[in-house]
Amino acid sequence: RQLNAWIISQQAHAVANGLPVISVNRVGHEPDPSGQTNGILFWGNSFVVGPQGEFLTQASNSQENLVVEIDLLRSESVRRYWPFLRDRRIEEYGGITKRFID
Repeated sequence: RQLNAWIISQQAHAVANGLPVISVNRVGHEPDPSGQTNGILFWGNSFVVGPQGEFLTQASNSQENLVVEIDLLRSESVRRYWPFLRDRRIEEYGGITKRFID
């Protein structure tokens, strides 16, 4: 579940901002030096998505290098024809910048 949530959230960042997103993750097991736990298993699966959240390339759960060509001009086109954040009301954002709303 965590892997899928991570992937979906990164795709959402790409869509919301109309930009490609490069998401990098480690692979393998890292033991806990204190011996308190079994350590951490990193699942790999690094990937690159385009400005509409589409996969451009994805790694496996093993160590590997990826090379991908990213069309930076496509972001402008996507933002022009699919203005995802156009209808936001930034004048209403003030409340979320405060810890407490008076």
